[in-house]
Amino acid sequence: MAYAEGRVFYFERPGPENTADAARFAVERATALGIGTVVVASTSGSTARQFLEAVKGTGLHLVVVTHVVGFRAPGEWEFDPAVADELRAAGMTIVIGTHVLSGLERAFSASPKVGGGSRSEAVAEAFRRVVSVGLKVAVECVLIAADQGKVPVDREVVACGGTGSGTDTVVVIRPAHTSRFFDCQVRELVAMPRNR
Repeated sequence: MAYAEGRVFYFERPGPENTADAARFAVERATALGIGTVVVASTSGSTARQFLEAVKGTGLHLVVVTHVVGFRAPGEWEFDPAVADELRAAGMTIVIGTHVLSGLERAFSASPKVGGGSRSEAVAEAFRRVVSVGLKVAVECVLIAADQGKVPVDREVVACGGTGSGTDTVVVIRPAHTSRFFDCQVRELVAMPRNR
């Protein structure tokens, strides 16, 4: 079976100014490949809202993956509750999950008593340094969503992540559960920043 040839788009630099274009590229590629789900990272809801606008009327399902409660401050959820209500009302999915490529490991590496890095943190750093921070985020979001049963592991999704805020990396991924990390496949690079 042959697939539609895709183009790779390059942003001059990472950052939130690329979000609208990244959303458009994600929708275009999902539509071209017949993929029904777009996964996007969003901390506050701002990026999620832009992606919601981009998928309106397309039939695509948006899965928004966001930080756990307490990520920045104890007991605090950074996501805007009004945006969460808007997404849910539109039939979209919000996944709140622990970073699978750091999570508990970060507590050990940051501890002055334990210290040192872990294998999962090394994988995350490799994604960040070799391709883009957004690739690390996109892969991690797909793993989190798969672990919660919000994306299928037998069908491709378009996944989007960014550097700090917004979105600047778009990829096509065949998901896997975290416990089967090496079954996860980045199948296409759709967009990324050239300079990191």
